[in-house]
Amino acid sequence: MPLIPEQRQQEILRVLRAQGVLGIRNLTDLLNVSHMTVRRDIAALEESGLVTSVQGGVRLADWTSREPPRERVSRAQLELPRKQAVAELGAGFVEDGMVIFLDAGTTCQSIVPFLRERKNVTVVTNDFYVVTSLFDYPNIETIHTGGLVDASSGSSCGRLAAQTLSSINLDLFFLSTGTWSLPRGVTTPSLDKVEIKLAALKAASACFLLADSTKFCTVSKFLVAPLERLDAIVTDEELPVDAQDQIRGLGVNLHLASVEHSLSAAQD
Repeated sequence: MPLIPEQRQQEILRVLRAQGVLGIRNLTDLLNVSHMTVRRDIAALEESGLVTSVQGGVRLADWTSREPPRERVSRAQLELPRKQAVAELGAGFVEDGMVIFLDAGTTCQSIVPFLRERKNVTVVTNDFYVVTSLFDYPNIETIHTGGLVDASSGSSCGRLAAQTLSSINLDLFFLSTGTWSLPRGVTTPSLDKVEIKLAALKAASACFLLADSTKFCTVSKFLVAPLERLDAIVTDEELPVDAQDQIRGLGVNLHLASVEHSLSAAQD
């Protein structure tokens, strides 16, 4: 069966994690597609900061120095089955009456529709997109942290935002990131973002990392927390099996969303 672009790109990432570098010819043979199709898939992955083009091929990007501007993320990308599957699984841990923090990012934003039936939930966030998404849910109380505005990500950060969190008791912190790995933990390219993430981590009774497997094995400049500092990780079942075993070995609960199930639901 022909693969859709999302599936092809995940297959490219899967093989790159095992081999490090691949040639264009290797990929055309592996995926049974044209040279131009492979180039388009590589361009999409490169724009997301997941791979880097090299002469005649592509390699896994093991260092991400900056995050892509939020305005480049289309609505179609927000609704990718992978993000939806991870968000839906994460939302299942939210109980009535909870106070939760949704970190800035499209995966955390994708949780919002799954909170529709919850009662007496308060959402605290530094993400302006999350706030506007919650306008349609009057049953959910919303608190924005304020702080230094980062227009590129549609969020706020820095000391003022962190100080707001020092006055709030959070039941659950959904931590978002574009880069995470076993040896380096959760990282971010912005020091200001570290401050608010650490404040939320301190204010919360539990911290769940919400990140799909495409972001695994990537690293940014500043450390937020080692993986063992987390209570749980919510990702998808395409995370490599050896990584799953190592994460569980750290004593971190691992919850895997079914991408295939989500793809089938989207197609139906």
